[in-house]
Amino acid sequence: MKKRIALLALLLLLAPIFAGEECTTAIISGEASFNGAPLLWKNRDTGHIYNKVIYVKEVPYSYIAVVNHDETSGRSVFAGINSAGFAIMNSVAYNLPKKSGERTDLEGIIMADALRKCRTVGDFENYIQKNTGPGLGSLANYGVIDAEGGAALFEVHNHGYKRLDAKDFPEKYIVNTNFSRSGKPYRGYGYLRFDRATQLFKRAKKISPLYILQFVSRDVSNPLVPVPPRSQWKNLPADKPFWIYTNDSIDRPSTASAIVFQGVKKGEDPANSIMWVILGEPVTSIAVPLWVKAGQVPRLLWDGDIAPIDRESMRIKAILRPLKGGNRPEYMDLTKLDNNRGSGWLPLLLKTEQEIFRETMKFMKSSHTPAELAAFQQKMAEKVYRTLRKIY
Repeated sequence: MKKRIALLALLLLLAPIFAGEECTTAIISGEASFNGAPLLWKNRDTGHIYNKVIYVKEVPYSYIAVVNHDETSGRSVFAGINSAGFAIMNSVAYNLPKKSGERTDLEGIIMADALRKCRTVGDFENYIQKNTGPGLGSLANYGVIDAEGGAALFEVHNHGYKRLDAKDFPEKYIVNTNFSRSGKPYRGYGYLRFDRATQLFKRAKKISPLYILQFVSRDVSNPLVPVPPRSQWKNLPADKPFWIYTNDSIDRPSTASAIVFQGVKKGEDPANSIMWVILGEPVTSIAVPLWVKAGQVPRLLWDGDIAPIDRESMRIKAILRPLKGGNRPEYMDLTKLDNNRGSGWLPLLLKTEQEIFRETMKFMKSSHTPAELAAFQQKMAEKVYRTLRKIY
């Protein structure tokens, strides 16, 4: 009980740095991915720092999704995938048209509705067309993929939308933050994160979930104020803090989770779609693979006030960002991640995640029952939890 009270007190001190909904995302067509199937990525930056993952049984489509810790009905979600292989996520677009007096901030409800009803990218477009109006409550970019190879971005406000297909871009993917291409230029937010994510995606010949999770989601640099490359962190003196400012980084103090949806190619079984999810700031946690077909989510990702894996991540975050007051928590001590004494935890997190990815790829070479999928994801969640518990 004392540990729980101490953690909650610490998070209340950190609370001022978690403001708004500012996310970094990408929609990747099969032409740019490692296996020919589309991918969808979101680093969720939010004032709702506690996240959970839940399974929602519905008709016609059940789904798994990331939610705020106090909203577990499944009627408001912030990234998810359903039993048809349709996945969706969003980022707020602060430069889209907005009329006073109209409904706003209903993106979570829109995405939950879409997960229940949509099978394809086209279904989602039809959904937006039917619901456009002052009651829609949208000011956002939605990334969607489906089991037919579709991968698109929708820039949606209450009175209109623009669809952008990833395959139509030269790179065959779309990077996005908190502005819309169809909105007012140089308005909105996230331009530095956009530039940095663009740099990182260009380095990959073929993009995989592991590349996104290990090198993009956890990036703590930005184009204007670069930090030492990760390969040099092991040379940092362990007895002297190395402070870096990360509020303009992809991995930020407000990053509450990171999600990569690994879709399937057209003609393949949608049930093989995977949701990779990191609960907590990415440099303080590890990804777990999940399947809708499993019919459940490991308790470590949803049980209690704060999900156990998220609780451990937040404990580690307090070590990484120990400064209190004002904007001081926006600074992290890089030596906590790696140093010349070998006491940093990032190599362990990356190694464990690589092991999980290899085990998952081997596991998915054959088909499995719901019970087998549930057992495997439970095993992986326990591996993550045990690893995080080792960090002090």
